[in-house]
Formats: sequence, C-alpha cells, structure tokens
Amino acid sequence: MRDLNLLRALDALLAEGSVAAAARRLGLSTSAMSRTLARLREATGDPLLVRAGRGMVLTPHAEALKERVPHLAAEVETVLRPAETLLDPAHLQRDFVIRANDGFIAAYGATLLGLVRERAPGVRLLFAQKEPNPARALRDGLCDLELGILRDTAPELKVQRLTRDYFVGVTRPGHPLAARPITARDFAESDSIVSTLHQPVNFTHVVDRALAEIGLKRRRTFQVPSFLVALSISQQSDLVAILPHSYAMMEKRRLMALGLEGPEIFDLPFETGEIVISLIWHPRMDRDPANRWLRELVRECTRMVGAG
Repeated sequence: MRDLNLLRALDALLAEGSVAAAARRLGLSTSAMSRTLARLREATGDPLLVRAGRGMVLTPHAEALKERVPHLAAEVETVLRPAETLLDPAHLQRDFVIRANDGFIAAYGATLLGLVRERAPGVRLLFAQKEPNPARALRDGLCDLELGILRDTAPELKVQRLTRDYFVGVTRPGHPLAARPITARDFAESDSIVSTLHQPVNFTHVVDRALAEIGLKRRRTFQVPSFLVALSISQQSDLVAILPHSYAMMEKRRLMALGLEGPEIFDLPFETGEIVISLIWHPRMDRDPANRWLRELVRECTRMVGAG
C-alpha cells in the first residue's frame, strides 16, 4: 500500500511548482521534500518536475495530474478524518426507529421531536412499541435505540441510565380514595389496573411484590397493554391505575392546560422502589456519528423535561 502522505506531497508540488515552496507549505525541510519527490518519481514513473533555467516546470504527465490530485487529496482527508467531525445535523437525512413504551413517548416525545425539528429538519423519528427481545431488534438494525425500564437483556448491549421515576396511584376526580389518607390496606382492597406490554399469563407487577412483603394482596386486578389505556379506564371508573409519576403528571398538566380537571395522583402507601429509565443500543452503532448524536439528544431531552 502506498504512503498516503505522498498524495499530500504531490498535491503541494503540483500546486507550487517548486520543491522549496512545497516544503514550506507542508512544514518540511527542503531536503525532506526532495527525497519525497524522488519517491514520487519512482512511484509514478515520471520526473513530474524538471529544471528549467533557475526554476522548475511540470512535465505533461504532472500537468495532467494537476486537476485531479487536489480532489483526490481532499477526498482522502475526508475519509481519514475522525467520523465525529463529519456530522452536520442540519444536513442529516435519516430515519431513526426508537422503541419505547407509550409512557416514555407521552412524557418525552414532544420535547424530543421539537429538538429534532429545530436542529435536524431532515431527520424523522419513528416510534415503535417495545418487544420482548430488544437485542434482536437492535442487532438486526430493526431499531436504532431502545428506551425504557431495563430488565433482563443481552450482555452485548450498551446501556446508559437516563433518568429515574416511580409508580403512583391515579384515580378519577371525586374517587372515594381521593378524599382521605390512603393506607396500604385501602389500596389492596380497591380494584386496580396495571399496564404490561406483553401480557404474560402469570404476570406479577412490582406492586404485587411490594404488597406481598407486608402480607397483603390486591383484591382484584386488571391488565391492559399500555399506560394510556390504564389511565383512560381509571378516569371512567373506580379502578385505581398504577402509572409512572412522570406520565401521570404530564397528563394532569395537559388536561389542566385545556381547562379540564386532571386525574387525582397519590403516592403509594408502600415502597415499590424506583423505576430506572435506560437508553439501550447495540455496540455496532456505538461510534456511528448519527446514532451518537441522537443518543445525546435523548439525554438532553430527559434533562430538559426533568428540569421543567
């Protein structure tokens, strides 16, 4: 393989038509440039520059190369430049598929889409529902990022914590539980509704495990495939929905902005632990400039929403 530095030297020699001037352009000594010219003559089989009086002139072959070499040199510089310096979001044309549950999309989607529209108008975000095996989708390029609660996943995946959340109880306005302090037994004796995307047959929610630790069990429970459905049903019945705090508060603010009465939100009277929202991607995309840009944008988005 030829030394690519020879291409830069050839570009300088053809442009300057002088060994000394080309040396100054590249920050080399004249003797070093003379040795480089000798290597170029050997590589091309042509003298390239020949003595003409007190100066030097290009050979016909060198003249023919003079128009081509600057473009080749520039292309080589671009190819070998670190990838991060090549990305200009304002001119990026790309579709990104992000798998996330409806709670994350509802709480953060508007802010994220706003940032994309402002900074990268040629980018489209395509949100898709999460699936049981994120590794396969990420590995096969079916999605670019996975966002949500990290459970068991493939060790090959890259994971970064984004933010924390926690579960709260949500009822319709005027619900009997909203009028008084709620005990763990009050909650256990109320009908409640939870969301689980994949609807396993023997599904046990974190709330069930927390109640079991204090000797209680929910009287009757219902499952639905999304937070949106759980919230909607709770507002039309006496069911208590179990939702992430960020999602419940987002919906309450939205309704109040419309002049409507938002849902009642209360802290659960027992400890369920925090919800850790993670950003997950495949190692093959780790150094992809566009994917790195999107990951940073998602991180900025969660910080903005959290600060708000």
